[in-house]
Amino acid sequence: MPLQSIRSLVQTDLESTDHFICEALKSDIPFINQVVEYILKCGGKRIRPLLVLLTANALAHQQKQHIELATAIELIHTATLLHDDVVDNSSMRRGHETANTLWGNEASVLVGDFLYSRAFQLIVKLKNLKILDIFSNATNIIAEGEVLQLLNCHNPHTTEAAYFEVIERKTAKLFEVATETGAALATESQIYTKAMQHYGLHLGIAYQLIDDALDYSKDTGKNIGNDLIEGKPTLPFIYALRRGTFSEVKILKKAIEEGSPDNLTDIMEIIESTGAIEYTAKLAKTHAEKAHTKLLDIPDSPYRDALKTLTDFVVDRSH
Repeated sequence: MPLQSIRSLVQTDLESTDHFICEALKSDIPFINQVVEYILKCGGKRIRPLLVLLTANALAHQQKQHIELATAIELIHTATLLHDDVVDNSSMRRGHETANTLWGNEASVLVGDFLYSRAFQLIVKLKNLKILDIFSNATNIIAEGEVLQLLNCHNPHTTEAAYFEVIERKTAKLFEVATETGAALATESQIYTKAMQHYGLHLGIAYQLIDDALDYSKDTGKNIGNDLIEGKPTLPFIYALRRGTFSEVKILKKAIEEGSPDNLTDIMEIIESTGAIEYTAKLAKTHAEKAHTKLLDIPDSPYRDALKTLTDFVVDRSH
């Protein structure tokens, strides 16, 4: 599997990051430890910390600060997931019950806050004002993205431009931070840092586009229609609204307004017949190609090759 071969290139760093995450999240409050231990067991692809490690190595970072940086990125990502699950009232994530289902919304929000604050403690310890500046600005932009998404919920009139504004802020920004700070840690070259910043942005957009396409794709291993149930008008849905017949649009509008899965089979057929999945996947590949192009601005190395392969994995994945 491509992802495993990419991981093997920085296996030692990944193991150090996993160990550091466990150490960084230890608290004097037993309940926090209980929730955090459960979250860590549920796992994830760890793509964002992987991006930090690959970028830092691609630009010949000689110290170990990229481990702390990768940890901070993962803590912020996990915090956003905890908060997302509360806002979306989600009961399952990655095949496991969500923290808010097990311990309640209040606990999930507060543990998410704990993860955010611990991430910033790690960033401050790096004593790198540029990285701190990138992080502080990014977390504010991510929060704005969350609010924008909430405003778009159950709104059948959400435009493609509004959708992209949300995913650039909410998802792509943290990919961008991972690669930009990984570069800033390793080099003072503005050319390399900007190249990696834009690489991360386009990779993050491609990642979210594929994620949204998979939500309406059969045989993906996902619970299809989650975005619809949560009232989120993602790109496949927006495109189908634009291309569907009068009666199809009527069905789609009613579904997003009510967040109802009642006509999910019909909605899946409408989205498929309008070519919405293909349109979304095509745009994802366009952004992946832009990410590939940005990699040409940094030195050739096995790590740069791995970043290219990771981009291909993101657009070709089925889960």
